[in-house]
Amino acid sequence: MPPGQLQVDVGDLTFDVRTDGPPDGRPVLLLHGFPQTSLSWAAVTPLLARAGLRTYAPDQLGYSPGARPQESEAYALTSLAQVTADLMTALDVPVADVVGHDWGANVAWALAGWHPDRVRTLTAVSVPHPTAYTLAYRADPEQKERSAYIKLFWQEGKAERVLLEDDARRLRRLLEGVDPEAVEAYVAHLSAPGALTAALDWYRQMSSGTPVDPVGVPTTYVWSDADVAIGRTAAEACADQVTGDYRFLELPGVSHWVPEHAPEDLARAVLERVAGTPA
Repeated sequence: MPPGQLQVDVGDLTFDVRTDGPPDGRPVLLLHGFPQTSLSWAAVTPLLARAGLRTYAPDQLGYSPGARPQESEAYALTSLAQVTADLMTALDVPVADVVGHDWGANVAWALAGWHPDRVRTLTAVSVPHPTAYTLAYRADPEQKERSAYIKLFWQEGKAERVLLEDDARRLRRLLEGVDPEAVEAYVAHLSAPGALTAALDWYRQMSSGTPVDPVGVPTTYVWSDADVAIGRTAAEACADQVTGDYRFLELPGVSHWVPEHAPEDLARAVLERVAGTPA
């Protein structure tokens, strides 16, 4: 079945969702990160669909134009996890194999921690369990240096101006190495009124809410050693935050943008994780 696009209502929110694969296939939920959209999965979903899986890739809260609350508190991790669970219900997907990249990985970790009945397996990409990241940030000077950019993102108004000025030069620089057509699509998407503020509110709510507990669902964590944002200390600490079956996959020489730069490796990791757990 060819890829499609849905609009799905969750209360007064309307999410744009890309779909691929057979309608009766085992469901896989794909959660993108910043500063991207569901388009970031474009090279991955055909590989999963070919294996008979049904993929759902939403433009997440703040990224879908019809799901863009103005209140910053709406983007706290507890809220993001709950709205994702509610979106699954609206999609008639009670449980799914969940894959998340970057901020989508944070949501995926939280979904698995707080709503484990909704997550059959977890494949987290680039960003480790939030507790592993926090411990590394506090103890590892290298991780603190890698994370310094976040201080700009916390500054409402200034961050938006800096990222979008000069034809979004700095926003484009964040996406260095990503397909230029995709970069243009992301820049256009986040240039819409209120879009970048909503996306940055995910960062501005980082310290709110409840810490995510260790995750018990079968989990694969994919990290690339050329990731500029996440260092080895945080990546290796992730193992301590998973109580279920755990695999750590390191991709040598791959940047932070794993779904675009290593789609075959990522799809293989997802398929191996899915194959190990009955539907």
